Amino acid sequence: MLLAPALVGRLVRLEPLTEAHAEHLGAAGADDRSTFGYTIVPNGRDEARGYIRSLLDLHGRGETVPFAQVRVRDGLAVGVTRYLTIRMREGERVPYAVEIGGTWLVSSAQRTGINTEAKLLLFAHAFGTWGAERVDLKTDARNARSRAAMAALGATFEGVLRKWQPSLVAGEESELRDSAMYAVVRSEWPETRRRLEARLG
Repeated sequence: MLLAPALVGRLVRLEPLTEAHAEHLGAAGADDRSTFGYTIVPNGRDEARGYIRSLLDLHGRGETVPFAQVRVRDGLAVGVTRYLTIRMREGERVPYAVEIGGTWLVSSAQRTGINTEAKLLLFAHAFGTWGAERVDLKTDARNARSRAAMAALGATFEGVLRKWQPSLVAGEESELRDSAMYAVVRSEWPETRRRLEARLG
């Protein structure tokens, strides 16, 4: 099971996800849900508890490393993000590649710099602490807003994988979605870091 510490920035603190975050995340997920069309977001405290338990189960199986996104100025958990699609060589304890995804934020925390700083923290840990060679980002190919954000980070668009995974859109649970794939490799990380820091600065 891959572990990561709390990752602390000026705007956001990424805390390893626990059931103690359920109340805040339930309230965040029950707020304006109009921006949650392409990902799974719990609606209320009871759903948040089940959602957290499922992510912790995946963490226990070594499939993800989930974080609560805690807004520094008020200490509220305002969303979730995680490492997933973790790839490690046989016998090694840190990954050579990971994906950053499963990300959502309450509407009041969007466009505040929290998402940008969270990405900076996650990239820095993957490349700096783990020594990863590659960090993936992917989204539903229809999600123009998310795709624009990935491109703005400096991530390279690598194509669309057709029928890649189950859709996360409500009402499409039985369908497969096309996924737009982006990535940053180690040689590109300094430029990506510069872009993220400039956006925060």
